[in-house]
Amino acid sequence: MPVHGPLYERVASAPPVPAGIPLVVVLTGYTDAGGVSGRLVDFIREDLDPSPIVVFANDALLDYRARRPIITFESDRLTDYRPPRLELALAHDSAGSPFLTLVGYEPDFAWEAFAETVVGLAEGLQVSEVTWVHAIPMPVPHTRPLGTTVSGTRPDLTTAHSVWKPHTQVPATIGHLLEHRFAQTGAAVAGFALLVPHYLGDTDFPGAALAGLDSIGIATGLVFDGDELRDDNREYLEKVNEQVSSNEELTSMLHGLEERYDAYMAGSPQAQPIIHEGDLPSADELAAELERFLASGPGDDERFRRP
Repeated sequence: MPVHGPLYERVASAPPVPAGIPLVVVLTGYTDAGGVSGRLVDFIREDLDPSPIVVFANDALLDYRARRPIITFESDRLTDYRPPRLELALAHDSAGSPFLTLVGYEPDFAWEAFAETVVGLAEGLQVSEVTWVHAIPMPVPHTRPLGTTVSGTRPDLTTAHSVWKPHTQVPATIGHLLEHRFAQTGAAVAGFALLVPHYLGDTDFPGAALAGLDSIGIATGLVFDGDELRDDNREYLEKVNEQVSSNEELTSMLHGLEERYDAYMAGSPQAQPIIHEGDLPSADELAAELERFLASGPGDDERFRRP
């Protein structure tokens, strides 16, 4: 689809941007295991209150028919229209350190033009490094720390924090393209793919969002207050563990995942590949068991419902 009109608009009232600060990219779109991207976008916008620098044009980038905007109907009139937002903004972490954020929806159109624009904006603002986070479902247990696959041009991060290093082809996201284009310019860029338990992939998993914040902190040195996410995660895990402990099939599945995970992480020669599921129940079967509990139990909070 050809681009009609400008791709973005600079905000006239935007604050000055210091040179040499990091850029953090979180975009919702193709896959969002555990609701990680959605949670992080909400956290950045609601807890950090970033100041927009550039607002991207929905009419150039968004497929409205695929992702319908929300409009509010009250009795006999329409009172509020809320289109999706995609913005480059200036934020500050819990310690007051500035950084740039690119958060919002993944563009449906004009990927090459969008990537070229973002790289150009980052170069013009003298960004020091680029970090982006997303999440994929994996057959790993929720009782172990969430692992990451790290890609990019920062060997210190890939060596220390990449627990799974596949050689494969996957459907690309705009985050992948941005990383690739930044790498081609010689920029310092890192992509963190969080490995979310596949049976929790269709739920809103606060612990996965916490792991996303930790990954951003590891890459950038930024500090975030995740107390609300920690509280949500404790409640979430209590519900998951209650359901697992009361279901023999889920308990057996979890023990099998734990054994395979521990053997893999220990480097055992007998360890099976991390993505090998063998005779494990499918992700859909496991998710159906858990979601019946998480989504319909008495007094459940909306955040535990399937998106």
